[in-house]
Amino acid sequence: MEEQLQRLPAEQLFQAEIDALIAAEKDPIPTGWRMSPRSVKTYICGGRVGSQIITPKYIGHERLVEIAIATLVTDRALLLIGEPGTAKSWLSEHLSAAINGDSTKVIQGTAGTTEEQIRYSWNYAMLIANGPSKEAMLKSPVFHAMETGTIARVEEISRCASEVQDALISILSEKRISVPELSMEVPAKKGFSVIATANTRDKGVNEMSAALKRRFNIVVLPAPADLESELEIVRTRVEQLSAGLDLNAALPPVDVMEKVCTIFRELRSGETLDHSQKVKGTTGVLSTAEAISLLCNSMALAGSFGNGKVGDEDLAAGLQGAIIKDDDKDSVAWKEYLEHVMKKRGSKWLGLYKACKDLL
Repeated sequence: MEEQLQRLPAEQLFQAEIDALIAAEKDPIPTGWRMSPRSVKTYICGGRVGSQIITPKYIGHERLVEIAIATLVTDRALLLIGEPGTAKSWLSEHLSAAINGDSTKVIQGTAGTTEEQIRYSWNYAMLIANGPSKEAMLKSPVFHAMETGTIARVEEISRCASEVQDALISILSEKRISVPELSMEVPAKKGFSVIATANTRDKGVNEMSAALKRRFNIVVLPAPADLESELEIVRTRVEQLSAGLDLNAALPPVDVMEKVCTIFRELRSGETLDHSQKVKGTTGVLSTAEAISLLCNSMALAGSFGNGKVGDEDLAAGLQGAIIKDDDKDSVAWKEYLEHVMKKRGSKWLGLYKACKDLL
């Protein structure tokens, strides 16, 4: 049955690692948690437990991971902020998977998210027939997390309307939900917390109030510090993702992944990696997550319509779609990059340059 599912939650994908950490646990475990903070860090950052290798889920500043885990030990909620593609949701999911063995209590923040999705709503057929009752209540993921003493996740909180965000203030302050229709209050069990994520590109869409920000401990997740770190993240995630997809293609060689990461980093920063030349930026984010998606898409092209090996034509098609979002501005920037940077890099880049040029 699991083989037919497109995406398994983290606690199922990495169940062997979680079970090994729990079995080898020697440190104190906080109330409501399945393993100690040290073991959670090992699960996130990687290591070894006996014969079980723990693959790193987040490659970056380990101190930031420690701060995030320590926050969840307290009664403070955690807010992960960063540019798109800096693994906010990925880290949020794996923290929940390691701590509770359940990362599925999720609210996806959008312009259409309502206060009922944060608190509770009703089965209106039962409500009309029998009036308010516990049976007629539809509990939100936050409500369930409070009842069970576990973690709820709120993705893209800054995309929610201000009145929806405000619904979290009393929950995070009082650690209880009031249900006036039933004249009752539901207190949170020990272990309850909230992990929210916010995109810095969405700043100003629905600015979080100072009152709500005070309820969170904020951890800013930066983009990968250097090419080597980004390349390691991309290589690891492409290998993991492609294993669960029918791409029918070999993993791209490291030098192919390095080319994609180099292009993305230079267009993001506005200069070449050796700081010798300025580069015109594009409107897209060109995040690490987009580099991973681009390489998987190139593998799908090579597997479905090529010889199963990612070639320059497959890579060029992915680059074209990832970089040119605003046709006029991005096309100009991409053409200039091809002529003034990629073309001058010699024979190793010549095939990719020609393939990209053919698509313009």
